Amino acid sequence: MTTFAPPRGMRDFYPEDFRARDALFSAWRETARLHGFEEYDAPVVETMELLERKAGEEISDQIYTFVDKSDRRLALRPELTPSLARMIIARQGALSFPLKWSAIGQCFRYERMTRGRKREHYQWNLDIVGEESVLAEAEVIGAAVAALRRLGLSANEFQVRVGSRAVLAELFARSGIGQEHFMACCLALDKRGKISDDEVARLLEEEGLATRDIERVFELLAITTLDQAAAAVGADSAALAQIRELFSLAGPLGFAPFLTFDLAVIRGLGYYTGIVFEAFDTAGKLRAIFGGGRYDSLLSNLGGQKMPCVGLGFGDVVVMELLADCGKLPATARRVDFAIGFMDDPSRDLALRAALAVRAAGKSCDLALAAEKPKKFFARADRAGALHAIYIGPDEVQSGTFSIKPMDDRRPWTASLDSFAERLAGPA
Repeated sequence: MTTFAPPRGMRDFYPEDFRARDALFSAWRETARLHGFEEYDAPVVETMELLERKAGEEISDQIYTFVDKSDRRLALRPELTPSLARMIIARQGALSFPLKWSAIGQCFRYERMTRGRKREHYQWNLDIVGEESVLAEAEVIGAAVAALRRLGLSANEFQVRVGSRAVLAELFARSGIGQEHFMACCLALDKRGKISDDEVARLLEEEGLATRDIERVFELLAITTLDQAAAAVGADSAALAQIRELFSLAGPLGFAPFLTFDLAVIRGLGYYTGIVFEAFDTAGKLRAIFGGGRYDSLLSNLGGQKMPCVGLGFGDVVVMELLADCGKLPATARRVDFAIGFMDDPSRDLALRAALAVRAAGKSCDLALAAEKPKKFFARADRAGALHAIYIGPDEVQSGTFSIKPMDDRRPWTASLDSFAERLAGPA
């Protein structure tokens, strides 16, 4: 039997769904603009060679791959960061740094379906390239927090947990855990919450850690305050000083109430090198809303010049779940400035001219495609969410004037085509 559902894990966006998505994208774009980010885009298809140069991560097993007609190995992008890195490397000698770039792109991963996780999603990326200052982290986190606040969420509904790969590496070194185990440990520890601690311990054991070292790792992850971290790593830790600076910057930038220190935030992608962060709903029901961090070695690992980078990815699926849980989903009612209908073919010409005047004034118009009775027209105008309705029949054609009816039951007004156009063009 033929199915009319999209492939598993993929989504259709009917007009009402598209309006909600568009409201989210508008919040992302306006926030990026206010924070000085420039928008870019890249192909949804990338070469497997580029993605494999970041091999060794769980994501490598989740890529949708295919071979094209010229036997090139390609893939649907699982994230935007490799494309960003490729684009920057291609023009690294000509670009002016630091860069502040933003993108909204569709990404694909073949993975197990859970709440808040699809096999495709749209992701908002913010990246700052070429800046060593912790102010780069503050800017991307502050922008993501501002977007969530623009959508109506508060510190009571989400928090950003901040950790540091660099601090964790220093703690591992002080505990005598070999540096060669660090990356595999990060990948295993990032699975906490998705698998049990016993399973995480088994992964660490498979990596070669002794029982005492595994116990010490879990003790380190129990650190919950900056003072505890300072006692463990030493007050002179440069990595810890960076986290303290981030928290001090959050005050004047207005997002300090949203920040929480959490050394257990590690991030699963191998290219992170310093501060890392993830946002979660305070109810603890959902996956991370957004996440990111500093990745100073990615460009050089992919063949470019080494350059400091900070970025985040912010998916559309989880935030929509959170907005639904909080009763704050974007309004999806259709809205159009004018609906215009006509009674018969002789009335159509004036209706068309009125529609042209509306659109020339930069306002939206839902023009009837065929003659219809008044009752049917006004019912359709109501369904379309029209703010005003104009219905033209033989009387209007004869008089050369027509009535503009506000759909909120305010008093209608009458105008000729010329006076109507003048009013539309005048001050609001």
